[in-house]
Amino acid sequence: MAQLRRPPGGRDARIMLLAQALDRAGTGVWAAACVLYFTFVLGLDAGQVGILLGASGVAGIAGSPLAGHLADRFPVRSLLIGTHLLRLVTLCLLLVVTDFALLLPVVAVTHLGDRAAKTLEMLFATRVAGDRRATYQALSRSSANAGYALGAGLAAIGLAVGTRGAYHVLILANALSFLVAAALVWRTREPRGRGLVTAPAPAPAPAGAAAPQTAPAPAGPSPWRDRGYLRFVLLDIPMNLDDSILGIGIPLWLVSHTTAPHELIPAFLVVNTVLVVVLQLRVSAKVQGPRRAAGAVALYGLTTLVCCVLLAAATGGGAWAASAALLAAAVLVTAAELMRSVSSWELAVSLAPREARASYLGVAGMAQSVQKSAGPLLLTGAVMAAGPAGWIALGAAVAALSLVQRRASLRRLDALAAAPTPTAAAAPA
Repeated sequence: MAQLRRPPGGRDARIMLLAQALDRAGTGVWAAACVLYFTFVLGLDAGQVGILLGASGVAGIAGSPLAGHLADRFPVRSLLIGTHLLRLVTLCLLLVVTDFALLLPVVAVTHLGDRAAKTLEMLFATRVAGDRRATYQALSRSSANAGYALGAGLAAIGLAVGTRGAYHVLILANALSFLVAAALVWRTREPRGRGLVTAPAPAPAPAGAAAPQTAPAPAGPSPWRDRGYLRFVLLDIPMNLDDSILGIGIPLWLVSHTTAPHELIPAFLVVNTVLVVVLQLRVSAKVQGPRRAAGAVALYGLTTLVCCVLLAAATGGGAWAASAALLAAAVLVTAAELMRSVSSWELAVSLAPREARASYLGVAGMAQSVQKSAGPLLLTGAVMAAGPAGWIALGAAVAALSLVQRRASLRRLDALAAAPTPTAAAAPA
């Protein structure tokens, strides 16, 4: 609580944390209600709902690089207000749009705005928090998870009523969260440095020297031509699989392959939310700096491997043994999430050239979006179809790739340290 009252970045960071918490509370309301709304209120079948959610996931992939590209050219604060207002409009359209062909672009644009907003929030944070961005990231995740849990709890009230009017109230609650978040962001000040994320302080001029003429900043290198950074982003996709394992893999594995009671499923979300809120700041304090973040990537792989082994073992015992194994797996995948949430962003910032970090971070944000689209298909179509051996193979693959990611990140950090002004033509591999 003391950190929340005095976060890195001061007043602007404090306002942004509140805006994020309200945004996520509204998102939690909609996430808990959207599938039921599409099914029972609009009358869509399972195939149509799947297409809607799949299209939204694909649109979300474009949100992060688009936000990063625009942040190199326009103020982050204005862009973030724009994404909040965009989602406000699309959520209100859901109140009147019932045709499936019209729902597709509305839901897709909403999700694109979600991903763009998350990237812009972190760009804002890394500018105002500076070198203490890991601490801010921990505070952000703690407050966002608390907001998300609050929103899901509020949604339960509307779902219990179950009428069309109750669902419309939930949609309006989410839209209201975007409006309030936009108003809060409007109260902040634009952080210094367009495209630099953390603006460098200008060197003091010698006494009596004439003020130098300011030349226009040259265009920074393109992340799409930087093979070393693209390799990092590609390897970061499996480093986000904890999200799908917790939300989809563990519940479906419980239902289809174990004798554990179905009533245990909500406990996984409770365990995850409580541990993230309580431990995120402590974990972040131990993963300060890019080299420690690279070490945390290897720990992520090891933790995920042990989690997958427990899931494979959950099929071999009775209900009590299966329940214990699944709960332990939920704790381990949450531990992996805690490390990933710090290491992934820290490395994304540190491995990017300083003069074009906004564009680079936008591309880095694609890793999470791609995982959200491909991760569920991987788990349901390949891992669980192969049985316990599928989980062990997945854990071993993630652990091996985490070592590759760690080694590649350390090599790039060394190259960046040796070349203080990298260019697009000679970006370190």
